[in-house]
Amino acid sequence: MARMAGRRLLAAVPLLAVVTFGVFALAAASPFDPAKAYAGTSGLSAGQDVLDRLRENLGADRPFVARWWDWLTAALTGDLGDSASLRQPVTQVIGERVGWSVLLGGVAFALAVTVGTALGVLAARRRGGLLDRTVTSLAYVLEAAPPFWLGLLAVWGFALKLDALPAGGLTDTGSDVVTAGQVASHLVLPAAVLAATQLPWFVLYVRQGVGDALTEDPVRGARARGLSERTVLLHHALRSGLLPVLTLLGSRVPELITGALLVETVFSWPGIASATVEAATKVDFPLLAALTVLATAAVLVGNLLSDLLYGLADPRVSHEEM
Repeated sequence: MARMAGRRLLAAVPLLAVVTFGVFALAAASPFDPAKAYAGTSGLSAGQDVLDRLRENLGADRPFVARWWDWLTAALTGDLGDSASLRQPVTQVIGERVGWSVLLGGVAFALAVTVGTALGVLAARRRGGLLDRTVTSLAYVLEAAPPFWLGLLAVWGFALKLDALPAGGLTDTGSDVVTAGQVASHLVLPAAVLAATQLPWFVLYVRQGVGDALTEDPVRGARARGLSERTVLLHHALRSGLLPVLTLLGSRVPELITGALLVETVFSWPGIASATVEAATKVDFPLLAALTVLATAAVLVGNLLSDLLYGLADPRVSHEEM
């Protein structure tokens, strides 16, 4: 397992370099002008000579390969450059926002895994029954629903109609102090919506895995020995049926990140979504590259963890083949 982790980490280095190169290439091909984006409304009336000087100061007049190489060599020393759109060092931009995104994503993912596993097990007990059909139908509906639509629906129902939960933000209106109670109440809706976008996959995978395990010979043997249905379900069928779910954990990370960006935007959650949108619309090369590296690294780590968990759960798996 250690050798596999080492190989994955070594392979991640050139992959991240290629990803950042692609970011700079795409940004250079973008029709947006970094100088006009930096100048804002003043750029609409600025002369060509002013815009040219601004591009020179920003380094936007240089070939994108040179800009990428300078950023990459500086990043290896810990210097991610300055964000032209937010007028802050990139490390400060990420540091102020990534914690809130991790909090939202972590709570939502844990909620999706827990609730999805429970619903999947309940549906697998009586496949074809009323509960199974209800849970499966709900999973397919949530699977097809866009995250931003679920977010807007949650705001309309729980914040506007019922006035039960805050509509967005991190703290109450007019509050200058961030407290745990306010963060918890404001976290409920975005975390629930983000969890709902991930829930169908865990429900369907657990339902299929546990349902298949209930028909296997070891489980039938456990029943023949007179073990209770609860013991058979939780200690035999669930353990075997959860193995495919472990590989699902890493594969859901990319969609979790994408969904988090949309959910953060809907609920005005102070994560990296606003920085990502700002960097994309204003062609902020350093910030775009850093955020892309962060997202790519999260996906790689998620896939690695899922493989390690699968190997721990099933010793028959050879990590040399991964």
